Amino acid sequence: MKFTKMHGAGNDYVYVNAFTEKLPADIGDLARKMADRHYGIGGDGLILICPSERADARMRMFNLDGSEGEMCGNGVRCVGKYVYDHGIAKKETVAIETGRGVLTLQLFPKNGKVEKVRVNMGQPIFEPAQIPTTLAGSPPVKQPIDVVGRTVEVTVVSMGNPHGVVFVDDVTDDWVHGIGPKMEVHPVFPRKANIEFVKVISRTEFQMRVWERGSGETWACGTGTCASAVAGILTGQLDRKVLAHLKGGDLEIEWAENGDVFMTGPAVEVFSGDWPTQ
Repeated sequence: MKFTKMHGAGNDYVYVNAFTEKLPADIGDLARKMADRHYGIGGDGLILICPSERADARMRMFNLDGSEGEMCGNGVRCVGKYVYDHGIAKKETVAIETGRGVLTLQLFPKNGKVEKVRVNMGQPIFEPAQIPTTLAGSPPVKQPIDVVGRTVEVTVVSMGNPHGVVFVDDVTDDWVHGIGPKMEVHPVFPRKANIEFVKVISRTEFQMRVWERGSGETWACGTGTCASAVAGILTGQLDRKVLAHLKGGDLEIEWAENGDVFMTGPAVEVFSGDWPTQ
């Protein structure tokens, strides 16, 4: 089975072209094996690039633990790059079907290869039942929860997948690795959640680290960065156009006046190879 390793701001996945490759029945098991950093290719998970009746291609993403996620912002940028660079859809505006719906991507090619992608991520979801969360408010803003005896204020937003955003004075391992795993599985998140820890630098800039549902800490999270920007605006700390500094690089986020969130960032192909199917 042919594969391609790609990353968006260090958020790396193994990509398989399901237009041409035959896939096994158990995709979750395949994801765990291929993404294993010691015995496999290594990555934050597996992303399939599939045919779609509604768009130029369909993205299916699987986390490191084999669970299927609804959406991956960094992943969809790489899917946009792949469909252009590999001739599936040779045009600078493409539509990609995701668990969030069909998203429109603007591609920025240079010398025949896409280097940067701007994604219309759609509108944030604020209704608790749709996020989902049991916390009150639409959206739940700065709601206190108990995390192993520690009171943590969390703002909850969905960008097609659930996010809990915590604003901190300093983004430390104590927050990310100490509090992140416990918040991921907190009872207020019926389907677990991605947890973002955000330090506001100015009204147009913030630093973020993320504990991703099903994968642990990753070097970037596109939907999480969008959710963090929205949370920062809701809490009066950020402007509608911001630069986010992540462990693996920077992303530009804009929450437009029409309600749509736009994310712009890099997409990089690292290498390709063959995965043994026997």
